[in-house]
Amino acid sequence: MNAYSFFLYFHSGFRYIVLILVLLAIFQSFAGWLSKKQYTNGNRKINLFAMISAHTQLLLGIILYFLSPFVQFTSTTMKQTDTRYWTVEHAAMMIFAIILITVGHSRSKKIILPEGKHRAIAIFYSLALLVIVLAIVQSQRPFFGVSH
Repeated sequence: MNAYSFFLYFHSGFRYIVLILVLLAIFQSFAGWLSKKQYTNGNRKINLFAMISAHTQLLLGIILYFLSPFVQFTSTTMKQTDTRYWTVEHAAMMIFAIILITVGHSRSKKIILPEGKHRAIAIFYSLALLVIVLAIVQSQRPFFGVSH
């Protein structure tokens, strides 16, 4: 197994941890927001771990970006669908999703009222999840399983 294969499997498999934590953060935030529940230390930790996992996934993706044979910087990069997707679109969409998660987490820390904290996480993490799912679907690879 070479470095590309290792990071491809690691990055592809780690997405499930990211998705589970982000979904958990979204569900608990909507529940807290709509039920007007207190914002607990447990809420904060799930939201933080979701953000940390997304940032870890970004670091794995950056390593993979420089190892991938699909990432190319040639005069035909933007003309080829697969090459353009892996060189530009996937990275841009995932960075945007991580920015949404980071902004949502940061805003929730600054808000005093529990409903506002839950609302910030629910909205920003949901938007990020939408971008992540769209990016995965756009890759035309199976959503479940490990990408090859």
